[in-house]
Order: sequence, then structure tokens, then C-alpha cells
Amino acid sequence: MSTASTLAPVPPHPEHPPLPRSLVLLMATGTGLAVASIYYSQPLLGRLGESLHASTGTIGLVPTLTQLGYALGILLLAPLGDRHDRRNLITLKAAGLALALLACGLAPGVGTLLAASLVVGVTATMAQDIVPAAAALAPEAQRGRIVGTVMTGLLLGILLSRVASGLVAQQFGWRAVYGLAAVGVAAIGVASWRGLPHLAPTTTLGYGALMRSLTQLWQRHPALRRAAWAQGLLSVGFSAFWSTLAVMLFQRYQMGSATAGAFGLAGAAGALAAPLAGRLADRRGPGWVTRLGTGLTALSFAAMALELWLPAPAWLPLLVLATIGFDFGVQATLVAHQTLIYGLEPAARSRLNAVLLTAMFIGMAAGSALGSQALAHGGWLAVVALATLMAAAAWGVRMASPAPRRP
Repeated sequence: MSTASTLAPVPPHPEHPPLPRSLVLLMATGTGLAVASIYYSQPLLGRLGESLHASTGTIGLVPTLTQLGYALGILLLAPLGDRHDRRNLITLKAAGLALALLACGLAPGVGTLLAASLVVGVTATMAQDIVPAAAALAPEAQRGRIVGTVMTGLLLGILLSRVASGLVAQQFGWRAVYGLAAVGVAAIGVASWRGLPHLAPTTTLGYGALMRSLTQLWQRHPALRRAAWAQGLLSVGFSAFWSTLAVMLFQRYQMGSATAGAFGLAGAAGALAAPLAGRLADRRGPGWVTRLGTGLTALSFAAMALELWLPAPAWLPLLVLATIGFDFGVQATLVAHQTLIYGLEPAARSRLNAVLLTAMFIGMAAGSALGSQALAHGGWLAVVALATLMAAAAWGVRMASPAPRRP
């Protein structure tokens, strides 16, 4: 794998031989470590506020700014993957992300932490350079499966980041979380530089024209608009749940950061949806998978309201099962949406992905803010109602649109 950097540029057409498993594993690991950086802070918020003498409202800006930074990075930087060699972009962002994580770990005050968190979000978009690279390298008949496998790494990074963060913080303190994360990202940056092949640009557009083309893609492809709306709505509910879970568990059960982080293990089971969804998208079409995924998500969130009629000992097991269900649905829908949009214009995969993921992380940031308000003013059932409503709306978007066959 170390000699791959000497290969000639790989043109982004569908007639590629099967990818080596080691290369797929490298890309899956890279996406996981990159996107995990966005979520390390969520189980730590109580410790961060106490350590840096910040109010609950102020320290709550850490995940919000990180997610907003990710949305900005996707919108402003991810389109560059169509204009430049993605291998170079991935390694440059890995270096920036490692430095930003180190700055978080060394932050003397909350202001530094907030600024560094924004940069973490921007540079963590290296994950969204890797996913289109996987789509470009994959044979067309296997694109759904390979994208699904790489997305499994990304989704495990999202979910297990909370587990790792909570456990490390409990044993070694919150600064160790960021320090270890910086080392991991730096290592994957070196491995990507040595292991990824070059990917030839697919356009010669300048940056201004590249950004204007995002609007043109939005206007030209109704399927892209539907995917962005549906995934954005799902993300509101997804983020509202995860950003309030730690607070709810502490208030109701006096559970600490390690327990809240360990809830990510339940969600990690949902990451199994990625390869399965990819295979189903290859066989039955991505539109069919999006309907299944959004419906499962809405039902799983709605099931949480059964706590009104269940005895107290049964409520936590219900929450675990519902978490598995909605994570499975959200991740299946995301993989199907990406498989769908990558077939719209192969030369614009990074830009198509930028539009979809910008909508997704705007939804994430909105979900963090709305979830906190719902919990503060209406309690946990208000969070459940918000998440259910958003997932149901996403299901409505998918049911109101045609179910395209495999692109």
C-alpha cells in the first residue's frame, strides 16, 4: 500500500477493477477518525463547563460551532474535490484537523475551545473528500457496496466517538480525549498520503464558478433537492436526541459521561445498516431504501413515547432498542441518498455530496439548538416529539417523490 502514491492519476469513470480490501479499510478508517472529531465533545459538556468555568449555555456552543464548522467546510471546501487531487486535499485537512484537536486539548479557556472547535468542524470535512473518492474508484456495479462499507467507518466514528470520549475522559480527563484524537488523525493523514492513489480532477472550473455550480446542480436535479430536504429533516431529530441524551440521563438517573457515551454502542448497531443499505440500493434502487429508512426512523422515535405507559425498569431497554432502530434508519437513508446522487453527474460528485451534507449538518446544528430548547421547556417527551415530527416529515418527502432505480 505504501507504493500507491506513485500510481498515475485514476480517472473517475466506472470501468475500474475491484478495489483492494486494504484500500477500502484505509478509507473507512479515515472517514471514521475524521468525523469522530465532531462528536467527542458531546459526553464531555458537563466536565468542560466545570473545568473552564463556563455556563451551560456557553459550553453548549461547543458542539453547535463544531457542526456549523462542518457545514461550512462541506459547503466551501468539499467542492474542491472535483477541481483538485482528492489525495492532496485529504492529507492537508488531516494536518489541519490534528492541529485543531491539539488546540482544543490545550485550550486555557472557553474562548479558545470555541474557536478551535469551529476549525475542527471545518477540517473534519476530510471525511467528505474520502467518500466521493471511494465512489470514483469503485466499479459501477459495486459502488453502493463500497460506499456503504466506507460509510460504515464514518458512522462507527460518529457513534463510537461518544463511547471512547466518555471512557477516556473518566479515566484520564477531557484533555486526553483531544490529545489522543490528534495523534490518531495525524497517523491516518500519513497513511492516506502513502496509501491513496492520485485522483485526477474532473473539472477545470475556477473556485467562483465551482461554487456557482452548486446552485446550478440544485436547480437541475430534483432528486438532489429531495435528498437534501429528507436528510436534513432526519438530522434535526438525530441531533436533538444525541445532544440532549447526556443531560437527560444525568437528570433522571445521575448517570455520568461514561454511561452516556456508552449509549453510542446501541447506536453503533445501526451502522450495520450502511453495507446492507448499499447492497439493497444496488439491487432495488436507492429510492426504495430511503423510504424504508425514513419510515423506520419515524417509528423508532415514536416508540420512545411508550414510556408513558411502561413501568420504570422497562424504559431504558426501550430506549436502547429505539436507538438501534433510528440509527439504522438514518444511516441506511444516508447511504442510499449518497448512492443516488453520485449517479446524477459523475464529474460533480464532490459538489453533489457538498450540497447533501451541507443540508445534513445544518439540520444537525439546528437539532442541537432545538433539542436543548425542547428539553429545557418541555422535558424529554418534547425532544421525542420533535424528533418524531422531523422523521415523519422526511418520510413524507420520500413518499411524495418517485423511487428512482439504481443510477
